[in-house]
Amino acid sequence: MTFSTTVERWGVHEIELAGPTGGNPFADVRLSARYQYRNRVVEAEGFYDGDGVYRVRFMPDAVGPWRFTTVSNVEEMDGCSGGFDVGPPAPGNHGPVRAAGTGFEYADGTPYLPFGTTAYHWTHDMDEERERRTLRTLKSSPFNKLRMCVLPTGPMAPPEVPFAGKDPDGLDLTRFNPVFFRHLEAGVRDLRDIGVEADVILFHPYDGGVRGFQDMGREVDHAFVRYVVARLAAYRNVWWSAANEYDFNRSKTVADWDDILRTIVRHDPYEHLRSIHNGTRMFEVASLYDFGKPWITHQSIQHWDATPTDAWLAACPKPVVIDEISYEGNIGKRWGNVTAQELMDRFWEGMSRGGYVGHGESLAGFQERAWIGNGGGLYGESPDRIAFLRTIMEQRRDGTLLRYLGRRQPAQVTVDLPAGDAYEVELIDTWDMTITPIDGVHRERVRVGLPRRPYLALRMTRVGDR
Repeated sequence: MTFSTTVERWGVHEIELAGPTGGNPFADVRLSARYQYRNRVVEAEGFYDGDGVYRVRFMPDAVGPWRFTTVSNVEEMDGCSGGFDVGPPAPGNHGPVRAAGTGFEYADGTPYLPFGTTAYHWTHDMDEERERRTLRTLKSSPFNKLRMCVLPTGPMAPPEVPFAGKDPDGLDLTRFNPVFFRHLEAGVRDLRDIGVEADVILFHPYDGGVRGFQDMGREVDHAFVRYVVARLAAYRNVWWSAANEYDFNRSKTVADWDDILRTIVRHDPYEHLRSIHNGTRMFEVASLYDFGKPWITHQSIQHWDATPTDAWLAACPKPVVIDEISYEGNIGKRWGNVTAQELMDRFWEGMSRGGYVGHGESLAGFQERAWIGNGGGLYGESPDRIAFLRTIMEQRRDGTLLRYLGRRQPAQVTVDLPAGDAYEVELIDTWDMTITPIDGVHRERVRVGLPRRPYLALRMTRVGDR
């Protein structure tokens, strides 16, 4: 047995054990470890990593001495014990993100504002150069969350897939492929190391019958969820998305998705963020999952219009993340050919109403595959303006008011201010990324003359709150 002897708070402690290779180790062998800190015990499930190697990973959340004892139905792996020390978190390590009312914060209380993007299959081709480029792009971008899939789509022919056997028509759905998962988790770690949350999408409806992933049956679905959770949950930057466009999968009912989400809850001892993403008729009406269910931590929504954000928050007081609101792009699908101006209008509309909006880029003609599929580089006009918006939102304090004027271009606007306080007012051009102070200190009401162009906003800051 080998294991880490020191680890930072919200880092990863790992136990490695040698065990049996006969039969089906993925199904036949049970392994977990009970971790103890003072009088508290947390149990983490282990997994088979191939070649006779078994692992348990654990994310300690308290500084000080911890002990563990393994539990297994295999004698030589049962009752193994040890201890380790947990030190303070390294700079930049704020722990996992939690929902806090209708917003988010890290475990140490640091506020977190999700500015997400999508690169569904950035790890699937195992193209090291493109993955490095994706990480460099993310590191210099405003994005601090990335939506990514575990399962490939039907038309893909990746070098490795999550299950053992011959791809696509000879897969053994009772056995997993450790080579695939080692690569996937390396991507999750790389995102963690640059401060990006990994929004891990477990299922999707895009198999097209090629591998049978849309209808693997309850037993396989749950074994798959348990294996992914065992491998990834100890990484502090993980979020769980049960599915992308879950309602396009006709082989599963809402009850099936409920069951999958409850399975995540049972096997994730860290209670990472959990949601599920809709697809039906996003351009006309959102067919949403019932986000009020207790196993959901936040609302993950696909919808072209951000104006219902107020209604979604009123109906369910959990954070609203419009993960897909259409993508900046030029492809033939209407979800992937909005202009940067249109995308930014939707960003400002949603965020000024208290929600969070996600980015995607589907610009053809710049690289072999667009960013939303495989990562690489970003070529659109929206990322710089999303960075500007992120700065504006991160500067907000209690007493700061924001009013977005959208596509309208009136000659002037009047804003009623809260009684009793004085405010400084600024005019924000969200497209040109400029901030212009309005002369004076204002009480009760302010009337602002405007330059008669769209995409403007007003920021009202209570005097003394800067």
